[in-house]
Amino acid sequence: MKQHLTPKQIVSELDKYIIGQDKAKKMVAVALRNRWRRQAVEGEIKHEIVPNNIILIGPTGVGKTEIARRLANLASAPFVEVEASKFTEGGYVGRDVGSMIRDLVELSVQMVKREKTEAFQGKAEKLAEERILDLLLPRQRKRSAPEPDEELEEKYRRTREKLRQQLEQGLLDTRTIEIDTPTNRFPVIEVFSPQGMEELGVNFQEMFSGLMPQQKKRRKLTVAEARRHLVQEEATKLVDMDEVIGEALERAQNSGIVFVDEIDKIADRDGGGSGPDVSREGVQRDILPIVEGSNVTTKYGMVSTVHMLFIAAGAFHSAKPSDLIPELQGRFPIRVELDSLSGEDLARILTEPKNALLKQY
Repeated sequence: MKQHLTPKQIVSELDKYIIGQDKAKKMVAVALRNRWRRQAVEGEIKHEIVPNNIILIGPTGVGKTEIARRLANLASAPFVEVEASKFTEGGYVGRDVGSMIRDLVELSVQMVKREKTEAFQGKAEKLAEERILDLLLPRQRKRSAPEPDEELEEKYRRTREKLRQQLEQGLLDTRTIEIDTPTNRFPVIEVFSPQGMEELGVNFQEMFSGLMPQQKKRRKLTVAEARRHLVQEEATKLVDMDEVIGEALERAQNSGIVFVDEIDKIADRDGGGSGPDVSREGVQRDILPIVEGSNVTTKYGMVSTVHMLFIAAGAFHSAKPSDLIPELQGRFPIRVELDSLSGEDLARILTEPKNALLKQY
């Protein structure tokens, strides 16, 4: 995480990928800088500093989602993008708003796990190399001899070192060996629930993998293929999942960014005259406590949303931000209107950004 960056430097980084929209880039840069500053604060006041959530207003294609995504990449923060129109009010069939926090936590766990796995890559490669050497040259001893034969042991060590050198030079990559690989087959269970599978909060595949012994399948692979498989297997063994989950929850709670797109689709355009709508005002009321700061149940434990940053976005063609319920409006104090793209902007987008289409071609 580049915590030394100032808002001006953050904007400079965003300029590499996003053309124009200076006002929006400045707002999100200040928001990101404030999060880093909060993490450096000591004492009780640290828990009182909450992020200022942002609403990005602008037509489709002007860069609302890209700004949020690049901001998350810059902060190395877990980032999840959801569409408000896909949610329904609690108690009805469909996705509940708590699923976006569960998705964020799951992504944070995978992010930390990947980082830990990469940190153990060197050690895992050495362990995988030893396992391959054991398969290429099984240790043999005379059954009648109670003690290891020193001459045989010395011969074994010399042969093993020769094989190690050949393995490091890639001379054995095409040789075939047999290894045991997990089958990852678990019973298929159908659960009928009005809230959908995610409301159950239980990962049935993980539950049954713990109850039943893991099945192995004997496979013939080349040494090169087996090395890749064994390195991954050894790295997974070295990772402490309790430590991963603890760090992931901390990162999600203090650095997580939730991007809620199409928030204008759940605005009450009729002014509330027709009563609550399960996919409009009802969803707004469900989102409200999460944005305000509450605890959400995940399979890894309770997660607080108090210090998560929420960035909402919408075109607001047929609705206005003031059509949202007043309580939700108050939880998004920063509003930024993005500019429409001109022909000159489109030409710059094709050529100037670091990932410009012409550069890709």
